Amino acid sequence: MTNATPPQPGLRGAIDLSSLVQRGPAPTGASAPDAAGAAADGLVFEADDATFGPVVERSRTVPVVVVVWADWNEPSVELVDALAGLVRARAGRLVLAAVDGERSPQVAQALQVQSVPTVVALVAGQPVPLFQGVQPADVIEQVFDQLLALAEQHGVTGTVDAGDGGDAPADAEPAEEPLPPLHQEAFDAISNGDFAAAAQAYRTAIAQDPRDALAVAGLAQANLLGRLQGRTLDEIRSAGAAAPDDLDAQLAVADLDLSGGHVDDAFARLLDLFPKLDQKSRDLVRERLVELFEVVGVDDPRVVAARRRLASLLY
Repeated sequence: MTNATPPQPGLRGAIDLSSLVQRGPAPTGASAPDAAGAAADGLVFEADDATFGPVVERSRTVPVVVVVWADWNEPSVELVDALAGLVRARAGRLVLAAVDGERSPQVAQALQVQSVPTVVALVAGQPVPLFQGVQPADVIEQVFDQLLALAEQHGVTGTVDAGDGGDAPADAEPAEEPLPPLHQEAFDAISNGDFAAAAQAYRTAIAQDPRDALAVAGLAQANLLGRLQGRTLDEIRSAGAAAPDDLDAQLAVADLDLSGGHVDDAFARLLDLFPKLDQKSRDLVRERLVELFEVVGVDDPRVVAARRRLASLLY
């Protein structure tokens, strides 16, 4: 496998942030469990359904490599150890979160894991598929090189100091380029479930610098989470099924689909509805689509295709 072509990292859709970002802080110090057999520290740690929210937010500062493994699967255990060594060799430019897929079904579902081991990265809160199965070290090194280049394109260039061997990501401060104050304010608000305050912080950041792409994407995500807050999956889907022509109901289902990673379904739902609407409703759908494009990532191929279809419907 040493001559295998390395996978090409690229941003892919939204994680189910509505169920993961609102979780509590990750475990710290001696209470943090070991990842497979690799000693936990600020660079390598274990995460689960309850502690994944801070991991997602940490990816806005430093790329996070997530390996979904199982203790009964020996190749995945060995891969965790191999990844830990390769991540540590990057001197804090990457961190590794090991997730037991059977013990963390929400994370596994959100990352669309089909088998173990699966390796996905997080960059600026967005998933970046890397590879499934075991890969040789030289291929993984190439993937990491590409991941760091992608992260740099999205302004995620911080580093993490492993410190004295105890802190998990929620407490690991970046050695350089900490979050700007308004981004930190938004991060804290999201961690507390206050999406309105997070959105306001991002709006202020955009007003100060309209070119702040991470603030634009963060605002879109905060708005999405705010719309979903307090609503259940069954409630949203039932309302959408009962009223296929009701715009508010279909917008809510599209939000839900996208938050769960069903990007194509979310876009198709709104684009299929678009020709049936009056001009005012079309404007609402267009604005919502533009916002969802930001959540997914404007360079994502599915966004490019949906934007092209939207343009054909507009003109």
